[in-house]
Amino acid sequence: MTEFKVEGLAELQKMLDDLPANIEKNIMRGGLRAGAKVVQEEAQRVCPVGSGNLPKGEISGSLKNSIRISMKVRKGKVQAFVKAGDKVAFYAHMVEYGTASHLIKPRDRKSLFLAGLFKEVIKHPGATKKPFMRPALDNKAQDAIDTMADYIRERIPKEIEKLK
Repeated sequence: MTEFKVEGLAELQKMLDDLPANIEKNIMRGGLRAGAKVVQEEAQRVCPVGSGNLPKGEISGSLKNSIRISMKVRKGKVQAFVKAGDKVAFYAHMVEYGTASHLIKPRDRKSLFLAGLFKEVIKHPGATKKPFMRPALDNKAQDAIDTMADYIRERIPKEIEKLK
């Protein structure tokens, strides 16, 4: 998890302090979501899309489609996360970080059936890493911060106007 600290926003903090807490929380939540959306879109753009033999039930682009934003609010602290992977695209971390070579053994049977042959053990060569989440964050972190700041700058005057 990567966190960014933005300093020098004393004026913003003063404005937020003047607003009711729930409005402040909603503005920050919206701003974080807007910033996270920038990273999500970049991750989807650079995400590798599989081809060839796909596992049962998977369609090409499942990993790309699994990239989503989630929000957490706890003790007044708002957090945004960009996550990849779901029940179908469970292998997101394996694509991002790669895998070492390993042996595949049957769980409940004596042998595995692969390519028309029965085998007791299959040596998997591993998979090279194809990072997409980290490069998305590295490439778009500043854009995400700028987008968040723009959202907050636009929203605060509207909320102050509503209070009058």
